Parts: sequence; C-alpha cells; structure tokens
Amino acid sequence: MSTLEPTPGQTVGPFFGYALPYDGDSELVPPGRADAVRLHGRVLDGAGDPVPDALVEIWQADAAGVVSRAAGSWHRDGFTFTGWGRAATDNAGTYTFSTVVPGATTPGHAPYVAVTVFARGLLHRLLTRAYLPGPATDDDPFLASVDPARRGTLVATADEHGFVFDIRLQGEGETVFLTHG
Repeated sequence: MSTLEPTPGQTVGPFFGYALPYDGDSELVPPGRADAVRLHGRVLDGAGDPVPDALVEIWQADAAGVVSRAAGSWHRDGFTFTGWGRAATDNAGTYTFSTVVPGATTPGHAPYVAVTVFARGLLHRLLTRAYLPGPATDDDPFLASVDPARRGTLVATADEHGFVFDIRLQGEGETVFLTHG
C-alpha cells in the first residue's frame, strides 16, 4: 500500500500586483465629496510588524443602509456608490479607503463594513467586520455573541478623518475573523 505525502497548500496573496490595482480602486466615493470619510488602518502580523503586500477589500451599505446590487463595481464615475473597494497596503502595512458612513442594513443591528484580507502566507482569505463606534454597537446581536475581551478588535476608532481599523493577523490582539460557508 502506497502512502501519499502531503503537499504544501497554495497560499493567497497579491502575487500579480500589476493586474490588481485599477483607477479609483480604494475610492468608493471621491475623497472631496461632502459625506466622504476615510477608513484606514494597518495590517499587522503576529509580531506586530506591518504586512507590506496585503490586499484589503471592503463591501458596505450606503448611508441609508442599502446594499448596492448594481453591476459595474469596478467602474468609478465619481457619483455612483458601488459599495465595494480594494486597497493594497504600502510598506508600512497601511491601507486607506474613501467611503461613506454606512447605515444599518437591519433594524437593531449596528452598521459595519465587511472586510476581506488577502496576504502572503495565508491559505485562505480572512473575513472580518469593521463596526463603527457608537451606541448601536452596545446592542448589536452579532457583537454581543463575541467574547467581550475580543469584541474591541471588531470596532473601528474615530479620528479626525473618519475611522481607523487595524487588522492583526495573529497573536496578541488578533482581530476576530469569521468563517463563511
């Protein structure tokens, strides 16, 4: 009887950087728009070092809590909010998006931005949520189901430009990641 040896898994990662960026990829709305806010942060590894070649994608509702179903998320015309964006991290592990404050998609739930992280060494993409700080987070059913000691890893921090959401891939302060079936 022959024994099969395990082989390494294929990792995800932005290996084809020349093909991933496109005009306006991180601008869900133009930065100068009246209701534009900045969602930004850093992707950090288990030692707290920046991950300089990660790719962060976001999906979110508009300010009224409506999830866009329109085709053409890659097309940026400067007016239409598509609810989707992509940003590569820089050498400091920093990413940034120009977007709007999302509304809650369901009554009684806090508004959030769905976040996906692709990075070298990951066997699969990582999924998480960036909740906006505010009283709605206190009563959100999903957040209430998360261990209180880790819940803060899902809540962005307000700053003068919008919101900061750092993503820690592992180790102390690791971001809570979600499974998707």
